[in-house]
Amino acid sequence: MVEGKSKKVFKTWLDQQPQAWKDKIEIVAMDGFTGFKTASQEELPKATEVMDPFRVVRLVGDAVNEVRRRTQQKTLGRRGHKGDPLYSARRTLLTGHDLLTDKQTNRLISLFADEKHIDVVATW
Repeated sequence: MVEGKSKKVFKTWLDQQPQAWKDKIEIVAMDGFTGFKTASQEELPKATEVMDPFRVVRLVGDAVNEVRRRTQQKTLGRRGHKGDPLYSARRTLLTGHDLLTDKQTNRLISLFADEKHIDVVATW
């Protein structure tokens, strides 16, 4: 871990590392901060930049939640309440397909059958 979040900090740290070590780097996992990406491209041109899996899962979950909330607002004109299908399914929508219980699977089948929820289906 490099202390600080800037392109300059990361580039300075990379400059301090031995060239032989830098030449062996094939993949750089990072968050979505563009400063790290550009520093990596400049200092480690042969390496491939990837977003770490935690950040990918979080971004996907944030997108599903945003579309669910927007669809809720569009279809009912308000935030979700207990008993609303989209509100009731909020945690289920964030559960991996292979981890769904039968009850959760049925909840999603019912939710996805409603054409008003097509944006949620597409995002999920």
